[in-house]
Amino acid sequence: MEKRHIIMLIIVALICIIPFLIYSGLGEEQGYFGGADDKASQVIEETGYKPWFEPIWEPPSGEIESLIFAVQAAIGALIIGYVFGYYKGRQKTS
Repeated sequence: MEKRHIIMLIIVALICIIPFLIYSGLGEEQGYFGGADDKASQVIEETGYKPWFEPIWEPPSGEIESLIFAVQAAIGALIIGYVFGYYKGRQKTS
């Protein structure tokens, strides 16, 4: 392996390990790792806003909602990967 690859692997390892060291034992109860959606919905609810309409279909559980989101992300990644691969293949043939 080249020296450059080893340095990149060390950097990736540090990026993965440092957050665990900084937030060791702390979680959502202390306010860490809270998403912007939660904070935005709290602010909106405080204003007294009432939605204009209800969703047509709501997933039966949070797990199903996460599954649908993951499937959407996978489909997007496949499309982007296909486009990059297609153009890379066209460059090699010309």
